Amino acid sequence: MINTLLGKKIDQSQRFLSSGQRVPITEINVSQNFVVRVKTQEKDKYAALQLGFGSRKHAGKALLGQIRGASLATAPQFFREVRLALDQANQMPKAGDLLRASDVFKPGDIVDVLGISKGKGFAGVVKRHHFKGGPRTHGQSDRERAPGSIGQTTTPGRVYKGKRMAGRMGHERVTIKNLRIIDVSDTALFIKGLVPGPKNSLIMVKKIGEDKKFIPLYKEESEGGQNAS
Repeated sequence: MINTLLGKKIDQSQRFLSSGQRVPITEINVSQNFVVRVKTQEKDKYAALQLGFGSRKHAGKALLGQIRGASLATAPQFFREVRLALDQANQMPKAGDLLRASDVFKPGDIVDVLGISKGKGFAGVVKRHHFKGGPRTHGQSDRERAPGSIGQTTTPGRVYKGKRMAGRMGHERVTIKNLRIIDVSDTALFIKGLVPGPKNSLIMVKKIGEDKKFIPLYKEESEGGQNAS
């Protein structure tokens, strides 16, 4: 079965485990995951699912043609393709199916979370690469946050590619590995830890295993006898 869903980062807060430990929690909305297209080994030479997430107000003819086979009411806002193993080809859903969080994940699953980090703009080497900077003494009043020497002399006579220097910082593809899913609802995932990106940004959650020593959330019992987090 599929092990990946797309979502939108909603909020970061904190909860308590049943052991009394306080942990950071990230809520991710995964309510609108649709299968747009199914790729098979026979037709496309590999097995994969094209997922669509969210809804778009205005869509062009090219986008409408792409979702025609799924018979969706509105065009998704984001598209991502998820590769599947050959042994999972018989378990693939059909185009147009809605994937629910409870069908893919459960509390205690270990996941990798992929997102786009926050953009910081142009930054110097101290902020961008954690350089120490120059000394404050001996008259070097303007060298405190400077990068220092960036190369050698006649040999090689140039600056090597990949030299850590000032430049645009952030807005990069970042993967946080080995996070735990604390709770699952019909439309949202609650992940222990923090994930990259600002609020309302696209997040991809991929299951990689299960935590055998999982500790669930502490939930209070309401007057009606039902548990409430």
